[in-house]
Amino acid sequence: QNGIIRGTKEYNNDEYLKGATPASSTRAFKEWTEGGKVFYKIRLKTLDPRNFKNSGDLGTLAVRYVVQAQGEKNTVLRIDAVFVEEFRHVTHPSNGSVEGAEYKDIHDHLESIELIKAETVEAQQGKQKLSAQSQPSAALENVPATAPVTQTPARTSTLAAPPTEATSAAPPSQTPEPHTLEQRVRDLRRQVQRLVKAPGAPLKSAPFHTATTLQSLPTGAEVLVVISTTYWLGVETHEGQHGWILRDDLELLP
Repeated sequence: QNGIIRGTKEYNNDEYLKGATPASSTRAFKEWTEGGKVFYKIRLKTLDPRNFKNSGDLGTLAVRYVVQAQGEKNTVLRIDAVFVEEFRHVTHPSNGSVEGAEYKDIHDHLESIELIKAETVEAQQGKQKLSAQSQPSAALENVPATAPVTQTPARTSTLAAPPTEATSAAPPSQTPEPHTLEQRVRDLRRQVQRLVKAPGAPLKSAPFHTATTLQSLPTGAEVLVVISTTYWLGVETHEGQHGWILRDDLELLP
């Protein structure tokens, strides 16, 4: 929604491509039929955008964002970028730079939102704690000096209840059967987690082969999928490291 497409530019002095607009659809991509919410950002009259192979012409640059639910709490973001020539109508896919830069911008934005939420919750909890600490002293000040300290035997006896009655009145347990919970957890893990195939795979800083290798992941290492593109998956390791791995280097959990 900010009118900027990162990971590409028209001129060497530019930092990114400006003038993009949101769209509900575009002819640059085939109709999406795989579910989820789809958003587009397009830039008309774009001249020779960087990081699109053989794109030395005038045309439309389009970015597609697909948000798909994976289980009850997780989502996967898929980003694709193409450049379509205005006269020949030839489509040129991105080399991965646009997808990587756009994902990083979205990820950083979401992290800042989560930080603000956490700070807000912490402030509210601190306020509630101070309020709770001030209530006992205020209550003691309002207790009458002549308040009775004993009750009649009859009133006292009505407060007692046989343990057997309390037990019988308890509602039946609603906890699901253990095997049902275990199966649910396994299903959710299979949707968002992948294993590194033998003999291991490099974790890249961006979705293209020449990008810097952040670390080498061993065979069988588990990663969490957070973004999906045609050839690459944006993942998070157990240590919290974010990066990119080729789709062909990963497999589903057994």
